[in-house]
Amino acid sequence: MRQREANKALALSTLAFAIAFALWGMIAPMAKTFQTELGLSEGQVWVLIAIPVILGSVLRLPMGMLADRYGGRVVFGLLLLFIGLPAAMLSFAQSYRDLLIGGLLLGMAGTSFSVGVAFASKWFPPEKQGLALGIYGAGNIGQSVALFGVPVLTGLMGWQATYRVFGAVAVVWGIIFLMFSRNAATTAQPKSLGAMLRVLYDQPLSWLLSLFYFVTFGGFVALSIGLPKLLQEIFHLTREDAGLRVAGFVLLATAMRPLGGWLSDKVGGARLLTFVFAGAGLLALGLTFEHIVPFTIGALGVAAWIGLGNGAVFKLVPQYFPKDTGTVTGLVGAMGGLGGFFPPLVLGFVKTHTGAYDVGFVLLTVFCVVCLMANQWVFLRRREGLHLDPVVQMRP
Repeated sequence: MRQREANKALALSTLAFAIAFALWGMIAPMAKTFQTELGLSEGQVWVLIAIPVILGSVLRLPMGMLADRYGGRVVFGLLLLFIGLPAAMLSFAQSYRDLLIGGLLLGMAGTSFSVGVAFASKWFPPEKQGLALGIYGAGNIGQSVALFGVPVLTGLMGWQATYRVFGAVAVVWGIIFLMFSRNAATTAQPKSLGAMLRVLYDQPLSWLLSLFYFVTFGGFVALSIGLPKLLQEIFHLTREDAGLRVAGFVLLATAMRPLGGWLSDKVGGARLLTFVFAGAGLLALGLTFEHIVPFTIGALGVAAWIGLGNGAVFKLVPQYFPKDTGTVTGLVGAMGGLGGFFPPLVLGFVKTHTGAYDVGFVLLTVFCVVCLMANQWVFLRRREGLHLDPVVQMRP
């Protein structure tokens, strides 16, 4: 009975996460169109692409804390109901200012990740959390739905009606989630706000995991929202063709996430991250070529490795912080979201001042190398000689 309830909770939350992420990704596939129709500058359009990421990033921590304290069911359900509002607002946008306001509020959809992890992880024992959270993380596929579905539906009914449809789906699923989901039974007493925040001070390891997710998930978000414009601009693809190709990128990264969680259950998240950062750092250099073949190999290769990395990081979070999963997930998720916010701005700056995007992609390689060295020193080299309980070991 417990296993059946756990599977039900995982299915409901994964679908909720997919819907939230579909709304979070609605602006990117239309950015080039908005740029043309409104006469936006290069900097303005990259800000528009990045703006949903900022609120969804900085509020992941408080939303994760709310889920830890009050339970993920009500927090997730109300979140889905709320994000239907900015989706509707965007459908009536007539100016750049309207798009920015709607996009900023739509960013709340990005907080769904920390809420769902806090909700789903409590249903599974530690030895199964890697796979379970990998499956939950596969809700990233919602981004793919947006990248492919928004251009297609826009061609059929216009982007305004398309945005309203996406918002209505979120509201309907929010009602379903509130009606049919329930929180896992737990004997732990809810922590105070101060106690929740204290773990972020007492446990520096939470910040290192945040750096790892800044690169893996941040890389996923940045490329998934930036590639539609890059493909249309550099290779002159149509909106639909670019959306389909980027949907493939998202699908690959999403499919690799559960595999990353499963492999982490078997060999350890830190060991898997060694291969992730080495592989992603090398393949990111393929994005510096303005030829579709090496660019595609680089993009898909990075997608595969960072997808594995996302699963690996969220094997480590509940492993090291079983009593503070929502709080630490909020911090790690916030940093991952910020990792998706800054690269589009950097790409816009680099393109404006150099005429190409190469330096921006080289920076991804540099970050991967830094993470590779940090992972080796903190997780592998130090821990191999200590053999202490993960939660206790890193306390000062």
